[in-house]
Amino acid sequence: MNPYSILYHTELPRVSKNGNYQPLFQDIPPTAQKLVVMLTQLGDFDSLEYAWWIQRERNRPEFQNIAIRAVGIGHLASGQKFCDYTGFPPEELFVTPNGELHQKLGLYSGLSMQLPGLSSGQQAWVNLMLMCAGMGSPGTLGEVLRGYSGDRTAPQLIDNEEVIKGTPLPQFKGSFFKFAGGEGFQRPFELATLRLRNMTEVLSNWKTYVPNAAYLTQRGGTFWFDKHGELIYEHRDQGVLGFAENMNDPLSFIKES
Repeated sequence: MNPYSILYHTELPRVSKNGNYQPLFQDIPPTAQKLVVMLTQLGDFDSLEYAWWIQRERNRPEFQNIAIRAVGIGHLASGQKFCDYTGFPPEELFVTPNGELHQKLGLYSGLSMQLPGLSSGQQAWVNLMLMCAGMGSPGTLGEVLRGYSGDRTAPQLIDNEEVIKGTPLPQFKGSFFKFAGGEGFQRPFELATLRLRNMTEVLSNWKTYVPNAAYLTQRGGTFWFDKHGELIYEHRDQGVLGFAENMNDPLSFIKES
């Protein structure tokens, strides 16, 4: 079965409907294109960062005839917390308790080394840590480094007047990053600061975001369909912090189409 057929026939708990099961494509106008984002665990770096980019870009003209649907691993409370923190619309978010749909779509389940004496959740933790170190997760270490070193090919991420809070650091304004190299591009430590804020949020609410740690290594993917269900674009994540083909501008595949 192709990805569209699988997704078209999928019903999952919808966050805006208090977890009631609904078809993934319900309420989408017949003339709209469909952008389906298969998120990882809702407490994962990739999910939170991808949602941040979608919220940043969704009002651009190129997105006006695209209906967005996201599926994240977690339960209703995970989805509600995710939407509260990221601002992601709950009517666009569906949740799944496991990686079954991801696996039907052929998405990478992550490193799966088996260590004796550990539970499934503990196994996943060990494998995730190895993936964060680059094992079975190509590009992760380079992407971590880019978060600290900056990227002149990527846009500026934090406005000068934005107040950065929710991290272990004292609050400060986005204008601070000008001292790290200027403005108009992704400055050193700018992306790392956003990731630190996400990490602080998740660790403070771990049980809500990650009710079952067994699926921590499951990676996601992106599928963009035209109004007829024909696949326009797809990306299948190959590792941690690899949720986009172009991580310096994750939604460029739409803006450049």
